[in-house]
Amino acid sequence: MARILQPVANYATLQFLINGNWVDSESQEKQGAFNPALGKVIAEVPFGLDEEVTRAVDAAAEAFEGWRNVPVPERLEYLFRMREALERHFQELSTIITQNHGKTIEESEGEMRRTIENVDVAISVAYTLAKGNTLDQIAPGIDETMTKEPLGVFAIVCPFNFPLMVPFWFIPYAIVLGDSIVVKPSEITPVPIQRAAKFIGDEVGLPPGVLNVIHGGRQVVESLIKHRDVKGVTFVGSTPVARHVYRLAGEYGKRAIANGGAKNSVVVMSDADLNHSIPSIVSSFFGNAGQRCLAGANLVTVGEVHDGLMKKFASAASRMKVGNGLEEGVQMGPVVSRKAKERIQGYIESGIGEGAKPITDGRGLRLLEYPEGFFLGPTIFDGVAPEMKLSKDEIFGPVASTLETESLDEAIELINRSTNYGNMANIYTSSGRAAREFRRRVEAGNIGINIGVAAPAAYFPFGGRRDSFYGVLHAQVDTVDFFTDKKVVVSKW
Repeated sequence: MARILQPVANYATLQFLINGNWVDSESQEKQGAFNPALGKVIAEVPFGLDEEVTRAVDAAAEAFEGWRNVPVPERLEYLFRMREALERHFQELSTIITQNHGKTIEESEGEMRRTIENVDVAISVAYTLAKGNTLDQIAPGIDETMTKEPLGVFAIVCPFNFPLMVPFWFIPYAIVLGDSIVVKPSEITPVPIQRAAKFIGDEVGLPPGVLNVIHGGRQVVESLIKHRDVKGVTFVGSTPVARHVYRLAGEYGKRAIANGGAKNSVVVMSDADLNHSIPSIVSSFFGNAGQRCLAGANLVTVGEVHDGLMKKFASAASRMKVGNGLEEGVQMGPVVSRKAKERIQGYIESGIGEGAKPITDGRGLRLLEYPEGFFLGPTIFDGVAPEMKLSKDEIFGPVASTLETESLDEAIELINRSTNYGNMANIYTSSGRAAREFRRRVEAGNIGINIGVAAPAAYFPFGGRRDSFYGVLHAQVDTVDFFTDKKVVVSKW
């Protein structure tokens, strides 16, 4: 089979980036990072010590004092060079994402494009949304001015499923607005951000300490939040951890953006054009092997569409080519880890035990050329009831749970009451009235209308409600207000 690019076989023990230098960790605790298609370790991830976290934050705090005074046009030059570096290494970084996460090379290239898009938007907001306001003569001889000033050091805690795009929901904005940062990559997929930081360090020339990288798990995250010089934290991951991060940040008086899990519903009305919609629906549920916070999870049918939809959906899913994401023509890669595979298999077994009917069962997939890979095929359940775990729990894998309803009202009620998540909800319909009712009444932060994955572009905030999000300001463009604070000056001369 044709290969797009052969990546490095092993990245050895990863280092920390502290104050512009790549340094070895003194920690004895390490964890392997895998290539999930091969089931083989490609890097060793050290879990940082408290004193190493302190060194990284101290370096960022010292760098902030100089960086905040760098004129905005000069900060922008660094972002232009960052963009150029990411474009220059576009294919290599895409390949590394696939190698460490498992998603297809096309999906990784899409992630890279969204990564760069956030650099573009950060460049634009530096001149537009980041500007202050002035009002002359609010009273005789008195003027009032409002400015947005950088705050200091921010911690950026990254998820495994989008190891480059999600960090760049925050990195370029913080940097161009005058803050310094400490990035904590996912311990499962740390290689892409490590390599990106290496390219940025070598080719962009940021002052030492503006961008720092430290690896680890819960202890590192908590140490970052508790450090006196960290002003805020961004987190994307599961709801239990997002809730913990948000609570700890509040306890220590820190700002927080904490994105949690999801259980996204995709509603298909009887007037939907199935021939047009099926490829989009398949991509929603099984793209990225179902490991994205905007993946379809519950397929909600309305009225008579059910039987025809299930036949077409199952047929299309069964034809998907599953394999190593670096191979041409592969449409779905492995799940990210052996633990993830076992957890997803457990949900499939639980669903069968609860009485749901598997139309397709991904547990039977065997790839002879990758016997150690963490592969599952697409799984589709019919006959799922709202009270089943299949309907309520976040599975985060290639599993679709189908629930039948008789009306749009019933479908919306099901979405709003069956889970506490509120990340995304989508509808397929040819009715403008139905679409309008849906987007107004459903409790979710990102709404798709005849779209499988309602992913906001970088110049919109990444929405989320209920247990899918903790905070006020959202990722992407909203971070202009997260990474700065307003100062109002009232003057009389």
